[in-house]
Amino acid sequence: MPARYTLEDFAFDLRQGVAPAHLWVTSGRTTVGVDAATVCGVRGSFAPPYAAPDSTLRVEFEVDGQRVPDGTRAGVAGAGRGLLHAEGTWWPHQVTRRGTYHQYREGRLVSLAVRSTLTPLHEHAGYALRIAVRNRADRPVTLTVRPVLDPGHPNHVPLGEWGWSPPGPGTPATEVGRGRWQAGDVAVEVLSDGLTQTVPAGAEVDVVIAVRDGAVGGLSPATAIRTWEEAAVRRWRARAETALADVPRLETDVPGLDAYWRRSLASGLVCLWDHPDFVTNPFVATSGVDGGALCSYAWDTGGYAPHTLSLLLGGSTLQVLESLLAADLSKSYAIAPDGTGLGVPYAYSGSSLVALAAAMAAQQGISAELVGRLFATLTALDAHFPAVGELCDYGNQHNLLEMRSSGWEHVVASPNAERAWSLDTLAALAEASGAALPVASMRQRADRIRRAVANDLWDPDALWFASLYPDGHTEIVYSIQAFDALRSGACTPAMAADLLERIRPGAFLGSYGVSSVSAEDDVHYELGDVDWSGGGAYTGEAPLLALTLWERGESALAWEVLRRVLWMGEHFPYFPQEHYCDRPGTPPVGRRGNIVAGLAGAEAVLTGLAGLRPQPDGRLMVSPGAPPGHVSLRGLGFRGREVDVHLSPTGQEVSVDGRPTPLEASRQTVVIGQHRPPRS
Repeated sequence: MPARYTLEDFAFDLRQGVAPAHLWVTSGRTTVGVDAATVCGVRGSFAPPYAAPDSTLRVEFEVDGQRVPDGTRAGVAGAGRGLLHAEGTWWPHQVTRRGTYHQYREGRLVSLAVRSTLTPLHEHAGYALRIAVRNRADRPVTLTVRPVLDPGHPNHVPLGEWGWSPPGPGTPATEVGRGRWQAGDVAVEVLSDGLTQTVPAGAEVDVVIAVRDGAVGGLSPATAIRTWEEAAVRRWRARAETALADVPRLETDVPGLDAYWRRSLASGLVCLWDHPDFVTNPFVATSGVDGGALCSYAWDTGGYAPHTLSLLLGGSTLQVLESLLAADLSKSYAIAPDGTGLGVPYAYSGSSLVALAAAMAAQQGISAELVGRLFATLTALDAHFPAVGELCDYGNQHNLLEMRSSGWEHVVASPNAERAWSLDTLAALAEASGAALPVASMRQRADRIRRAVANDLWDPDALWFASLYPDGHTEIVYSIQAFDALRSGACTPAMAADLLERIRPGAFLGSYGVSSVSAEDDVHYELGDVDWSGGGAYTGEAPLLALTLWERGESALAWEVLRRVLWMGEHFPYFPQEHYCDRPGTPPVGRRGNIVAGLAGAEAVLTGLAGLRPQPDGRLMVSPGAPPGHVSLRGLGFRGREVDVHLSPTGQEVSVDGRPTPLEASRQTVVIGQHRPPRS
C-alpha cells in the first residue's frame, strides 16, 4: 500500500508565492491572515461567529535595552535595521517564518535568529504565535518580547449572515484591563508566556502569544496556553488523515504536474471547515480563508470536482448533499454555515447537485428516496425559470455568470445542456437505486433539450451558440461556457469540430491558462472581470476544459490546456478564485482568497488524464489518456478496493488490490465492479 499524504506533503515555500500579501492559514474553526512584511505579524482573523477583519498583532523585541522592530516598513522606527524577513513555509495548519537581525554597533554584536510559528486554534476562537529566538552572539543577552495587539473593530456575526463578502468591522474595541478589550458583546484578550528571558550565547528560547475572541463573560480561564497550538495541530492531522485516506498518491516525471496536483488538493483541504456549530462537519466552504464566501454554493461544491471532493468527504458527502437540498435553491444560490439560504436562484445549482450525488453514488451508493428528492429539486428549479419551448430562460447576469457586459443571458446553451445531462444522470441513478422515477420520459426529455440547444441556439454563420433574449434580440458571446454544452452532449460532430477549432493561441488559449471569453470577441472580451469576461478565467475552468477534452479522446489538446496552468502549483499555496492567462498572476485588486473549484485540477488528472471514471451504478471504468511522460496514481480507494494506474507514452497498466488487470483491447478500458462492501 502506498504511503498516504500527510499535512507535511503540502508544504509551500513562501519565497515562490506570487501573492504573499494575501496569505491565510486555517484550523477549520479559525482563519488568520499573515502580515507578509514581517516575521511575526498577524493581520485579521475570523472565527465564526466572531470577526476581527481589521485587527493586527505586531511584535517588538528588546535586547539588552536596544529596540529591534519587526519589519522594515515605512513609518516603523528603525526601518532598515529591524528584524529582516528571510523565508517562510505555509502548511494547511500553520505558517512558519524565519528572520534575521545582525548589527554590529559601538563594539557590540547583536545577532538573533528568529523563527515564528502561527497556528490558528480550534478549541478556541483565536490563534497562537510561537516565537523562537536564538542568540548567535558570543555573550548572553536579556530578551524581552512585546506583543502589541490592535483589536480593531471586532464583530459578532450570526452564522446565517456569513455570505460572499467578508464580515465588516463592528464597534471600536475599548481596553478594559491589561491585555483585555471589549466591543459590544465581544471580548478580546492577548495572553503570553515567557516574554522576558536571559538567553545564553548560542542558546534558543521561545515565547508563546495567544489571541482569542469570545462572548463577554464567556472566555474560559486561560491555562496552559502552550498546549493550545498542539491541540489544533492534532485536530488537523486527524482530519487530514480521514480526508486523504482514499486519495491516490501521484508519482510522475512530468515537470510541474506533482506540484499542481498537491496544490489542487490543498485547495480542497482548506475549504473543509470543522466547526461544531456548522450545519455539517465538515462544511464545504466556497472560499473562506479570508472570511469571505464562507458559505457553500451548490455550483462549485459539486460542479467542478465532484469525484475528488467526494473522496475527501467520504461518508460525509451525504450530509453535505442533504444540507444543500434542505435549502430552497429555487430562491438561493448558497447556504450559510448554519444552513440558511443565501442570495438568488442560480442557474447551475441543479446540475451541480446531481454531479455530486452521482459521484457519491459511485463511491458509496445512494438511496432511492434521495434520488427522488433530487428529481423534485431539479423540477422545482426548472419551474422557477420560464420555459421557452424545451429550453429555460435563465434571466440576466444576476442568475448566470455575472459578466459586466450583456451577452450570455436568458436562453443560453449552458446550462440548458446541463439540464439534459442531469436528467440522463438521474435516470441512471434511479435505475441503480430503484427509485420510482419516469426514467424513459426523462431520457426522452433530455434528448429533446439537446436537440433544441443544437437547433435553436447554434448560429451557422458564427459557428457558435447564440443567446436569445425575450424580445428576440440575440448575442454571440465566445464564452468558455460553450464547452460545457459540448461536454453535456448537445453538439453534433460538426459543431464540436467548430468549437474545438477555437481552442488555440490568440483565441481561448493564453500562455498561462485559458480565457473565459475568447480574445477574438471584440465586443465582450475585457480585462477587468477576469473570471468570466476575458484575460483569464475562474480557476476551475482550465482544468474542466482539459477534462472535457480527455473525455472526448482529445489527449493532445487536453494536455495543451492543462500544461498552461501548471505554473500555479509552483506559485500558490492554494489556488485563488481567478487568475490571468497571459501572465502568471492574479488581478491586483479584490479578494485573492482560496476557491474550492481549485480541486478541478486534481479532478482533471484523476478522471481525465488517468481516466478513472466512477459510474453511478457503482462501477469504476478506467480509460486512460495519452500522457506526456510517466504518470502513476497509486492507492485510489474505491468501494474497499485499492486501484493503481501507471501510464507512460508506450503503455498503460491498471492494478486492483495489487493485481494487474488487463485492459479491454477494443476500448482500452477496464471495468471494476463492486466486489466488497464500502469502507465503514
